[in-house]
Amino acid sequence: MPYPLQNRPADLRESMYFPEILRGIGTVTKHFLKNLFFSRDANPDILARKRGGFGYSDNVTLQYPEERAPYPPGYRGLHRLVPREDGRARCVACYMCATACPAQCIYIEAGEYADDPVEKYPVKFVIDELRCIVCGFCVEACPKDAIRMDSGEHTPPSYERAAQVWDEKRLLRGPPVSYQYDPWLRRGSPSIAPEKLEEMRACAKPFPSVATDEASQTPGFSVRALAQEAKERGELAKR
Repeated sequence: MPYPLQNRPADLRESMYFPEILRGIGTVTKHFLKNLFFSRDANPDILARKRGGFGYSDNVTLQYPEERAPYPPGYRGLHRLVPREDGRARCVACYMCATACPAQCIYIEAGEYADDPVEKYPVKFVIDELRCIVCGFCVEACPKDAIRMDSGEHTPPSYERAAQVWDEKRLLRGPPVSYQYDPWLRRGSPSIAPEKLEEMRACAKPFPSVATDEASQTPGFSVRALAQEAKERGELAKR
């Protein structure tokens, strides 16, 4: 709601300036003493905090990091590389996320498994979080559901720029994901033990009966879907 302003010429008292200076000093002193001796309202909803009344400070600033405002359910958060059941990244180093990135903050170096020349993996996967604009294009472009923004975490502060450049070791985290149409599950992989391969196949998510190819059953970016998964993980953690 806008503040009402009285658009009128200054009277004699206001034209002298000195009384207005004293009035301004009195206003500043009143707020200073109120903020000094009265505590702030601890309501986590900052906009609903009481201010200006007796017993409450006029200061409603969020005292970060002691106080943190809850993020909305649609908040995506930091990137993470989605691991497979065997601990490796789902990423196949196709460069589609780096190509779609408008900020050009993703750098990838591809390599091949020594015992499986068909399958590639990222030897180096780096994201510059300072250049990232959190658009989610990389998640949309990924055909393997290998990168997500469902952590719900904000980029931690740092004193050095290098600390904001995250490599594949720091990005690879979170619950593993496998789909029944994953190539390494369908044809097998020499680098995966048969017992582990059967375990991964048992944990793989089923694909819809109307799916005709791999792309049609691999989920793309969805704020609601990621928020629902984050909510379910939070409920499981509380149990």
